[in-house]
Amino acid sequence: MSGDHYFSTEPVASADRRTVVFSAGGRDYSLTSSAGVFSADRLDPGTAVLLRKAELPESDISGVLLDLGCGYGPITCVLASRTDAATVWAVDVNARARALTAENAGRLGLADRVRVVAPDEVPDDLSFAQLWSNPPIRIGKEELHGMLRRWLPRLAPEGVAWLVVARHLGGDSLQRWLAESGWHVERRASQKGYRVLRVTR
Repeated sequence: MSGDHYFSTEPVASADRRTVVFSAGGRDYSLTSSAGVFSADRLDPGTAVLLRKAELPESDISGVLLDLGCGYGPITCVLASRTDAATVWAVDVNARARALTAENAGRLGLADRVRVVAPDEVPDDLSFAQLWSNPPIRIGKEELHGMLRRWLPRLAPEGVAWLVVARHLGGDSLQRWLAESGWHVERRASQKGYRVLRVTR
């Protein structure tokens, strides 16, 4: 066992590559994944619920979208494929995940609309029309809250965040914490044990 987590910055497990196939927003995707990244063998069930139940961007959306914790890029690739005008910033601490996201976006012809970076490489003055995340619950509650305190305030005034959290991993308590922190939170869907939350100012 390598001790790797999907939130390891530099996974040490060998890059055992595999293909993940899924459908979202009426389109089929085939992305390359690898050992050492989140849900390497399949589209994570929470991400699948998020992409099915949240309001995917309309084709005319512009501005900047954020995929927070992008993994190998399923959310990034779906968002970028739906618009020619918006730019998707794909953020992950995991260097292997970032490389896979860039590779997958490039193969789909989306490289001109995707910026793949580590968290500290995002410009301080950049704000986001939308934030999408299947957040890394297993990093612990304090770290998770700190991550959301860092990124949610960077929503544009009319921006919206879409989050998916498993109920048994604290989805309901996270919804309460967000509301108590001053955010407007709607539970837009509950499916297969996952909560899809819409968060606005």
